[in-house]
Amino acid sequence: MANEIIPFDADQPNVLHALTRKRAEVAGQIEHNQLELRRLIAELDHIDATIRIFNPSIDIGAIRSKPVPPRHAAFKGEVTRIVFQTLRDAREPVTSRDIAIRLMTERGLSPDDRELALIMVKRVCACLRVQKKKGLVRNVPSVGNLQGWEVAR
Repeated sequence: MANEIIPFDADQPNVLHALTRKRAEVAGQIEHNQLELRRLIAELDHIDATIRIFNPSIDIGAIRSKPVPPRHAAFKGEVTRIVFQTLRDAREPVTSRDIAIRLMTERGLSPDDRELALIMVKRVCACLRVQKKKGLVRNVPSVGNLQGWEVAR
């Protein structure tokens, strides 16, 4: 089997090209994040120095870091409220994607951000599943093969 000839794969050059492009993209993201980390460390050092001007004996290490929520974090019940408002305002079944677009618009997020839009669609779908189990919404056929949602009456 060691002498087995591997057949030529016409797609291999395209695969290699795609992989090298993806590698360059990931390497660029790493480089960008390293530069951002350096900037944040320098900013933190400046803040620490300013604190020490006002209180030289302060233990900077005792200051706990405050976790930063993701930019798409919502207040408790906010997603559910917007989902139900969207379903009530609709005259026909609404897709989870349409609900996510309205959710993003109402919360001041850009619907053009594809990565964030996918997160919001997942969040809307999770909300709809919970509400469906409670019997408050139901899924119905929509345009094409898409699944629509409406308030259960």
